[in-house]
Amino acid sequence: MKNLLSKINNPTDLRKLPENQLPQLAKELRDFIIDIVSKKEGHLGASLGVVELTIALHYVFNTPEDLLVWDVGHQAYGHKILTERRDIFHTNRELNGISGFPKRSESVYDTFGVGHSSTSISAALGMALASQLKGEVDKQHIAVIGDASIASGMAFEGLNHAGVTDANLLVILNDNAIGIDPSIGALKNYLTAVKEGKNPKQNNIIKSLNFDYSGPIDGHDLPKLISELERLKSVTGPKFLHVITTKGKGLQLAEEDQVKYHAPGKFDAETGKIHPKDESHLPPKFQDVFGHTLVELAKQNEKIIGITPAMPSGSSMKYMMEAFPKRAIDVGIAEQHAVTLAAGMATQGMVVFCNIYSTFLQRAYDQVIHDVALQNLPVIFCLDRAGLVGEDGATHHGVFDIAYLNCIPNMIIAAPKDEIELRNIMFTASEGLNHPIAIRYPRGRGENVNWEQLFEKIEIGKIKELQKGSKVAILSTGTIGNNVTKALKEVENSKLFSHYHFPFIKPLDIAFIQNIINSHNQIITIEDGVILGGFGEQINSIIASKNLKKPIVNLGIPDTFIEQGTVFEQQQICKIDVQNLIHLFKTFIHD
Repeated sequence: MKNLLSKINNPTDLRKLPENQLPQLAKELRDFIIDIVSKKEGHLGASLGVVELTIALHYVFNTPEDLLVWDVGHQAYGHKILTERRDIFHTNRELNGISGFPKRSESVYDTFGVGHSSTSISAALGMALASQLKGEVDKQHIAVIGDASIASGMAFEGLNHAGVTDANLLVILNDNAIGIDPSIGALKNYLTAVKEGKNPKQNNIIKSLNFDYSGPIDGHDLPKLISELERLKSVTGPKFLHVITTKGKGLQLAEEDQVKYHAPGKFDAETGKIHPKDESHLPPKFQDVFGHTLVELAKQNEKIIGITPAMPSGSSMKYMMEAFPKRAIDVGIAEQHAVTLAAGMATQGMVVFCNIYSTFLQRAYDQVIHDVALQNLPVIFCLDRAGLVGEDGATHHGVFDIAYLNCIPNMIIAAPKDEIELRNIMFTASEGLNHPIAIRYPRGRGENVNWEQLFEKIEIGKIKELQKGSKVAILSTGTIGNNVTKALKEVENSKLFSHYHFPFIKPLDIAFIQNIINSHNQIITIEDGVILGGFGEQINSIIASKNLKKPIVNLGIPDTFIEQGTVFEQQQICKIDVQNLIHLFKTFIHD
């Protein structure tokens, strides 16, 4: 029988199928994911790897009454397709479409909103304990988590707590030995030994936490999966199922290059070949500027160390790992550990570049304050994916960093306008600072093809005058300033506008800012971070404290979560795209 998937609108329909038809459904579901993602882009490999597991979970458990929690959500495409979103799946990650991650407001089947790793066990345990209190003794609670995510401290905290409860919790370990990059660490080695039958059962780490452990089993064997899940439904207390899967299953090239096919962009659905792009004429990605510059600096300074929490490819720390493997460390999904590890190394005179996506540094906020800033240790935080990031949406935007770092004493905050400035700020930091520094830069490409220029030391806190005008002062920080430059080129009487670039958000040159305010009639601030607590509000506070009484407009991210879409669309929503800036600037000409 063919076209089984077209008849499956929800898990109730799925459960009507005889078990012997499920392998055919798995093939159709895998083909459907490949077809859509090949055209629309997205997270491919993880979802292909759990097709059989997804079908088995919805087949055995009475979802949505039984509660299923996915970790991160990269692997949840099959789940979305089987839960009433097949016909709109082509809108995945698009503006006004469905989210790339499970989202509670989107579907009753999405029991918990995810996007960051290692939350599923704690969330599902919370649900299970709540069900106990409500007397819902038959309700099942399932947390799916990957082998990279389970190495996170938060996952251990959840396991540790669950093990002293009698909660009806099933933890399923989706073990494919890879996150975005290959999994690392002692736990990964342990799991490998378990899979290979080299670890004695009496030493089982999961059993020692009071879980009923079963597995490992083949995660692509539907009959085995269904049989074991049915058995586990009747097992009381916390239980743990170890499932072995292959990331990218069903697409040969995705199986062979799991890193590249995590999110491959557009590709040929039949062959899996990624559509070639001639990018030789384009400016580099900011992450690559960071990676290559770090190697260049490390060649000059043997004290330079690189640290990343499981993002060697995404951050381009891979270049440092290739050039200086002993001086580049991937700590796995462990942002808190990464920050404090960097702090410890800094106490010993090492020059530590700790590269963390802006949104992920939120997970180590306490460590930034107590372990770095309070001790005034000169750790160099490189915050990749700062600002609006596009299709991954609200969970991945790096829009809070200015606000959450600005209130921390001793912290320097830098926001380069382009890749040349990024290099020079990195160089300046590597030469030695008396304080920690956070350097924020966006996802995507810069502005300059010829970016590999000689290093120049930058004066901390210095403001750059890009254009001198007479009436309106535009104050920008970071790469969003390039939108200002482009907009001013399209405005008549642009000489009325001054444009000042702030490579540093903290510290600020108060005297220089006062002079700017006093010499202009109107002030505009623009940033690609939240307005509340951001760069613009710092300028507001200076105006208020000095009783300058000048009108000011603050542009940035409004007090709402910006959902998925392209960066351009998200900038339009926030009115910080070029066209909206042109319109705004023209209103001042006619005032």
